[in-house]
Amino acid sequence: MTPVAVMVGANRIVPAAGIIHPLGGADLSPDEERALRRRIVERALQALQTEVVGPTVFTGESPAAPPGGAPAS
Repeated sequence: MTPVAVMVGANRIVPAAGIIHPLGGADLSPDEERALRRRIVERALQALQTEVVGPTVFTGESPAAPPGGAPAS
């Protein structure tokens, strides 16, 4: 869904685990799912605290501008 978010002009994009289970996974244990959810929420909180110009995808530790997008500040 990241390409759709970029296409519609979302400024802060935090990729999720998947379309069917965006904040979890049916194949994960409860502890693994909790850890995954925590990583996604922490990344989203970091995205909200980061100044951006245009669509910025937040993967891992630092934001990255999508191809053809504005660079992250």
